[in-house]
Amino acid sequence: MQITAGRTPQPSTVCLPSDMPHPIVFDEADPLLSRLRALALAFPDAAEKISHGHPAFFTTKVFAYYGGSVKVDGVYRQHEHSVLVLVDPDEREALLEEDRCFVPAYLGAYGWIGVDLTGDTDWDEVDELLDASYRRTAGSRRVALLDSGGPEHNSGRGHEER
Repeated sequence: MQITAGRTPQPSTVCLPSDMPHPIVFDEADPLLSRLRALALAFPDAAEKISHGHPAFFTTKVFAYYGGSVKVDGVYRQHEHSVLVLVDPDEREALLEEDRCFVPAYLGAYGWIGVDLTGDTDWDEVDELLDASYRRTAGSRRVALLDSGGPEHNSGRGHEER
């Protein structure tokens, strides 16, 4: 199952298999998800799928998830409004000093970090985190396409135009 993406995200319908093992744990009308989706799907060849009940943004590999959890005293605590990304280890270490950041269950052991999203979120920073994660997962051809700002890529992503 996949939501296709181009230069500009298009309204889509997601068809879910009736035997899906994980329940959907997000609200399609969530404005934070809408904002994240617009940023994530602006990357070259980016698409969206549902993975373990959460939106996942990917090319051949996932570069971001919406929503995560942490295990506290044997119980999972949900971070429903968060983005999970794979960033450079030094950047991860610096981010983890902030209260809004966390080591997500399962993916944290592989270098991923979670960042809580709120109405006061700095979306330029989120775009930079998505960019860093995309670069670590997308492969050299897609990174070169991103760097070229070619016609296949939404050149409106640049921070200078916000």
